[in-house]
Amino acid sequence: MQVSQRIVLLDENTANRIAAGEVVERPASAVKELVENSIDAGATRITVVLEEGGKRRIEVVDNGGGMGAEDAVLSLQRHATSKLRSAEDLFAIRTLGFRGEALPSIASVSHFTLTTKAPDAAAATRIVVHGGDIETVAEVGARDGTTVVVEDLFYNTPARLKFLKSTPTETARAVEAVGHLAIAHPAIAFRVVHGAQEIFSTPGSGDPVAAIAAVWGRDVARRLVPIAHETPGLSVGGFVCGPDLTRPGRSHELFFVNRRPVRSRLLGHALENAYRALTPESRYPIAAVLLEIAPEMVDVNVHPTKTEVKFTRDGDVHHAVGVAVREALLARGMVPALEAAGGAAASFGAGRPSPQRALIGGGFERLARAAAEALAPLPASAHPAGTPDMIPRDDPSSLRQAPAEPGAQRPYSEELRGFRVLGQAQNTYIIALTDQGIAVIDQHVAHERVLYERLTEKRGEHGVSSQRLAVPLTLSLGSAESALLRQRLEDFASAGWEIEPFGRESFLVRSVPSFASRRSCESLLRDMVDELVYQSVSRRLIVQRDHVTITNACKMAVKAGDPLTLEEMSGLLEQLAETENPYLCPHGRPVIVTIPFAEIDRKFKRA
Repeated sequence: MQVSQRIVLLDENTANRIAAGEVVERPASAVKELVENSIDAGATRITVVLEEGGKRRIEVVDNGGGMGAEDAVLSLQRHATSKLRSAEDLFAIRTLGFRGEALPSIASVSHFTLTTKAPDAAAATRIVVHGGDIETVAEVGARDGTTVVVEDLFYNTPARLKFLKSTPTETARAVEAVGHLAIAHPAIAFRVVHGAQEIFSTPGSGDPVAAIAAVWGRDVARRLVPIAHETPGLSVGGFVCGPDLTRPGRSHELFFVNRRPVRSRLLGHALENAYRALTPESRYPIAAVLLEIAPEMVDVNVHPTKTEVKFTRDGDVHHAVGVAVREALLARGMVPALEAAGGAAASFGAGRPSPQRALIGGGFERLARAAAEALAPLPASAHPAGTPDMIPRDDPSSLRQAPAEPGAQRPYSEELRGFRVLGQAQNTYIIALTDQGIAVIDQHVAHERVLYERLTEKRGEHGVSSQRLAVPLTLSLGSAESALLRQRLEDFASAGWEIEPFGRESFLVRSVPSFASRRSCESLLRDMVDELVYQSVSRRLIVQRDHVTITNACKMAVKAGDPLTLEEMSGLLEQLAETENPYLCPHGRPVIVTIPFAEIDRKFKRA
């Protein structure tokens, strides 16, 4: 069948669905757009209620200015906005929204109800929309302000629906979106509820520390360091934490430009550069950086989601952020002097062993220890009272010469046993000689594969061994992390963690896996929850318990940058040879890359 090549004008509903694909990627996107509308409407109280992470239902209630009947109907038309009057206004935007796309886009892919009342209106207006088609417009009784209800998001776009994550993940993302706006607007009282559980609320007192405490937890709030720096046309403010409190990803690097949450590689580089030589590799600072800048010096009309910006003076912005952060850290004695960059700064922390080095001790036992602890059964007498800090362990040296079970030979064992270790490159890659060429092994993912299979085998046989702490550990988390952990307690229990809620944002950790000590389990658990919330997860990891086990293994494994001895590297390859699949890590990344001699000959133009 021949398809007509004539150009046609798309109908309004189709255009809105296309726009929804850009503006509304997931429930958190819809929540963000609706809350931004409430902020722009002058609200001082905003409540967000979620069901099934927003997939089933989103409700946003505010006490803002509301709309009259005519404006309410017009708001559901594309490019209808109260924020712009001409193209010149694009260069002087002070509101969060301005495109006029959010409401019609959301309404086109959901069952949508808008109830709004302006202070001077005699009655409120309620508009019901199904899949972009307005069903009813009626006068109703309601308080001043606006309530938007979004039900069955993406019900008519199954292709988008199937890409949504689990309810805990979508809940955490939606909570995170509101949390970012709450930090940027501490004078507004925010409240987020999932089902019958209040996730967090902010007082709306105008105190940014109180807002951060509600969103990121009191542990973070207690360790905030204020930053401030001003240049003509540009002011930098906000808070950072010292280099001793970090995260495994950039989830807690927040940037706001004129109170708008943005993503910016420029700002991220300026922040991380200020922490250079202060934090371990693959650790990132906690920061909420607020820039107040003349609207004409920044372009926010870069992307439909309005989260990307461009600056007219990149260099000035980068310098101002770097100076603000570094001066704050210097004032607290957290940074070596600038002039010592070649000396003291270069050696700063050189004598500080990483947590991963602590896991692998000394000699060959350093590498074997984490795997041995994961395997080691805990004897009945291994829990003496009054010694909660360290978990008793078997002698890790038993792993060193452990003979393989008869008939348990892995299909890859002989091939990998033929590898001859030559050395280590960049303290990250093991270089080995094979019969066919040269093999390059990523030490982190290799160790991760070994530990994952050992933990999985142990879990399948007896469940992961855990140690009950004599004194439970109290753990305080941020709102997004708390929301996810509450819904994943059973998954963590299957991986050896006995955790129970203890208030809205706190948890009691009563038992920990056998590989963790009391001193290390808090940071390990924080990193695991952080990665479950913020890091991308392969859709093939259907079993959530398996995801927790993978994260356990990842956290236990040696890291890129850890120097290893020849004996340690050889021992790791021996352990890798015993795994079911030594060529892929549990996340699906390659473990070994081989370069055949034939390829090397071709590079040197040998016949």
